[in-house]
Amino acid sequence: MAFKNPASPLGYKLSAEEHAPLALVEHARRAEEVGFSFAMISDHYHPWIDKQGQAAFVWSVLGGIAHATSRLVVGTAVTCPTLRVDPAIVAQAAATTAAMLPGRFVFGVGTGERLNEHILGQHWPPSNVRRAMLEEAVEVIRELWGGEQVDFDGEYYTVENARLYTVPDEAPPIFMAASGTKAAELAGEIGDGLIGLAPDSELLETFAKAGGEGKPRWAEVSVCWAKDEASARRTAFEWWPISGLEGEMVAELATPAHFEQAAKLVTEDKVAESVVCGPDPQRHLQEIRKYLDAGYDHVWVHQVGPDQEGFFAFYEKEILPKLA
Repeated sequence: MAFKNPASPLGYKLSAEEHAPLALVEHARRAEEVGFSFAMISDHYHPWIDKQGQAAFVWSVLGGIAHATSRLVVGTAVTCPTLRVDPAIVAQAAATTAAMLPGRFVFGVGTGERLNEHILGQHWPPSNVRRAMLEEAVEVIRELWGGEQVDFDGEYYTVENARLYTVPDEAPPIFMAASGTKAAELAGEIGDGLIGLAPDSELLETFAKAGGEGKPRWAEVSVCWAKDEASARRTAFEWWPISGLEGEMVAELATPAHFEQAAKLVTEDKVAESVVCGPDPQRHLQEIRKYLDAGYDHVWVHQVGPDQEGFFAFYEKEILPKLA
């Protein structure tokens, strides 16, 4: 079954750093039930901070989601197929997942963060090398998805007599995450779509000029719904202080403890600048439309903190009908 871009522009974030694996499966079922057209799940070895408390193996969770849902498009946001797991193994994991989610799996990839990818003791490369590794990894993955025997001798990866026997009828699209110009150019060149984190129209123009014209452009928005704004601000600050961190630091810190130390420099007001807090539907709609107006065609929403059910009820009533 061929992949089709979800008809509705609104998706849901399965935050694997904050929720246990069975809870993530249930959240995916509920997201489908209330009307979200797609969901994106994070792929981490560590949470950002200890308070978040989880980091399940994403490929096991995706198997459960495949069984619990029937319409929901699901993707990784994002997998780094370069250091922690060899691209030949990631190719097998993603192919199996796509076979279990026919026509409704998106393979999101990116260059990763030291937080998750340094764990086997490899040198953490600079950004230009990480992009080159990702480009070669995607080449390996696409070749293996063809279902034929592959021999590959590249600069970073070697594959010998490898063949994937379990493959989907059609390969899933590969969306690449980008926050800077060079990554956006690479995404346009090798990706089937773009994943972004900011309503940056210049980034989208770069992606389009590099080969991304007409390709899907998806982005993530963070919110914290609660019955009152003060409670939402406290929850966002407690569970997601990393939203207040900027620049290359996010890719370079090595442990949750390092992120906790950095987060001490962040205030509740700073977090509230990047996380929409509270029960006002207009503020949620305004933030989502900011991304759509910038040129993204799909936006998924990350509800920070434990109260996912309150968020689902709010979005089912107040937000989804307005963006159908």
